[in-house]
Amino acid sequence: MTEMTILAFALVAFIGIATPGPTVLLALTNGSRYGVKRATAGMVGAVLSDFVLIGAVALGLGALLAASEFWFTVVKWLGAAYLAFLGIMLLRSKGTIQVASDDSGMATPVSTLAIFLKSFLVAVTNPKGYLFFSAFLPQFIDATMPQVSQYATLALVFALVDFVVMLGYAQLGAQAATFLKHSGAVWLDRLCGGALLALAGSLALYRRATA
Repeated sequence: MTEMTILAFALVAFIGIATPGPTVLLALTNGSRYGVKRATAGMVGAVLSDFVLIGAVALGLGALLAASEFWFTVVKWLGAAYLAFLGIMLLRSKGTIQVASDDSGMATPVSTLAIFLKSFLVAVTNPKGYLFFSAFLPQFIDATMPQVSQYATLALVFALVDFVVMLGYAQLGAQAATFLKHSGAVWLDRLCGGALLALAGSLALYRRATA
């Protein structure tokens, strides 16, 4: 695998990740509600999911979902239901920004583990991620060379790009929180909640490609 191949992969990955999806929307809302420091837990969860997805694809799970209508449907509806749940929770949110309570040392109702798990579960229950990596990664793999090290390299590059993009969204959310009044924070939550519901709907309607 050449440096140009890695650079091309990183560029394509950046374009794909920067397009608003569930994990970057969560990074945005986490940044606005909890600040960048606590939002990092969600970024770590999303990055861990990158390794899980790419490892699963390397082991053939992506091919299984592409071939099995049953397992594809199971994972799809789990992912759609979870996204819909998160979207509804944001729509019902009162726009509470918890950065101030962090600074005062008071306990906040959402734990770091919960923030981590939310982003992790959003990614690992999305079958489109497995199918995307199944179609995307082989284009950058040299079949004449050991594949384990190549998949590991691509996973590291993708995770790094993913973290940087999510950090940017979290920073954007945190900056927005400093300018938004309570009503503005409510509408930011509702906007992201509506986007997550739309993504849940698109996932529910998503169909496995057939030969």
